[in-house]
Amino acid sequence: MPSLRFADPRIGLLDGAAWEAARPTVCRTLGKSQNAAEEIGRLTERLDPAFRSVAENLPKNASVRIEQNGATEDLVLTGLDRLEEPASLVALRDAVAARLPRVDLPELLLEIDARTGFAGAFTHASEADARARDLPTTVCAVLLAEACNTGLEPLVRPDVAALRRSRMSWVRQNYLRAETLTEANAQLVAAQNSIDLARRWGGGDVASADGLRFVVPVRTIHAGPNPKYFGSERGVTYYNLVSDQFTGLNAITVPGTLRDSLVLLSVVLEQESEFELTEIMTDTGAYTDVIFGIFWLLGYQFSPRIADIGGARFWRVDPSADYGVLDKLASHKAKTGIIAEN
Repeated sequence: MPSLRFADPRIGLLDGAAWEAARPTVCRTLGKSQNAAEEIGRLTERLDPAFRSVAENLPKNASVRIEQNGATEDLVLTGLDRLEEPASLVALRDAVAARLPRVDLPELLLEIDARTGFAGAFTHASEADARARDLPTTVCAVLLAEACNTGLEPLVRPDVAALRRSRMSWVRQNYLRAETLTEANAQLVAAQNSIDLARRWGGGDVASADGLRFVVPVRTIHAGPNPKYFGSERGVTYYNLVSDQFTGLNAITVPGTLRDSLVLLSVVLEQESEFELTEIMTDTGAYTDVIFGIFWLLGYQFSPRIADIGGARFWRVDPSADYGVLDKLASHKAKTGIIAEN
């Protein structure tokens, strides 16, 4: 099987006559003009007024200032003050918590399946229509064992056919696959989207991506070194995409601690829920100038929280434009000729 991770990414791009044939459809789908000058003109029409508006309002904005840093200037944003929780919110949280029943995880999983039928998404690897008695019970047990990393032993019940070791081992081998987990998750996302309260949290068009790092105590090719986070051991980053309804849309396990921007596009484009995302939020780890460009090409709004904003580059199209106090800050000229050519 050929290596994709270390291959030239350009080999997957259309070129020549193949690209010219597909270009009208691709541009129409993404809402972009086939004429580069038109698109550059639209971006310029947005960029120039934005610079002028910020420069005009800067003296009245106490949250933003420009500081001299040697021969250069840095943009400085004032940090947000922490808001204390009002007593009414604390009381509401306590009241809700008091009404929630205490249940075991297996009961919770079985109830969610009874409400949504998500266990039906798990089909046999070779016989899609194959079914066994009380299969959802076995599926939920195996999912719990995998999620809690306990193994099957704590869930084995020899007197219950659906919870015998042989049955659970059979289900784990034949029913739990990437595609069935993806389909089951999509059903859960859709089920939560049907709840009125969840729709008040958000419309499902905004998502946030971030990573969790874990030390991996066993030898595996899927773990990588990073002394800052794992010391002398090796680990992985679990990179997760969460909707504004607090549902997990997709996740990727990344060896070590590769920069988030290298996997951000995959976790967004490969999510298979019913949501049509329009805005993606990340932290600084997923931010690069290239990612801004790629997300614009694909029709997404990229909204990173940039911690080191003072060191960011600000680009202009018109080298002769006077942006007042932002003039030195926006000193990098975008080479529109190269953009149009490519």
